[in-house]
Amino acid sequence: MLILQTPMDFTDHQGASLGATDWVEITQDKIDAFAELTGDDHWIHVDTERAASEQPNGRTIAHGLFLLALAPRLQRQLFRIERRGAGLNYGYEKVRFTAPVPCGAFVRLRQEVIAAEPRDGGVRVELKSTFEIQGQDRPALVAHGILLIAGAG
Repeated sequence: MLILQTPMDFTDHQGASLGATDWVEITQDKIDAFAELTGDDHWIHVDTERAASEQPNGRTIAHGLFLLALAPRLQRQLFRIERRGAGLNYGYEKVRFTAPVPCGAFVRLRQEVIAAEPRDGGVRVELKSTFEIQGQDRPALVAHGILLIAGAG
């Protein structure tokens, strides 16, 4: 884990890999909870019986946005900032869902610091986030996201 004293310390790590998190199982309960929360209850996510007969691997698949939403939780395993203010997800420059994640699969987050620059008393950090699927070469998704992190107040 990378431990930074302030958000500005990200500027010393541009181009650096932050490594990968532990593997997390994508269960049907988690998929169902996300479907309930968002209203995205398409059968490919929630209908296990239909998926058994119509999906290529016979299983439901996780929502791509569910995986993306795991990034803030999982990145806590990759870095910590000791003295900081508020942090905001400023957005994503690019998100690509490159492979389906079947129910029961394990995923992990791998991140890299693309850029970091001072911004209004804090720092703007661009991270490349890749969600890997255990046992597969192709990742589930790749995203370039931007965080705005204020300095300690």
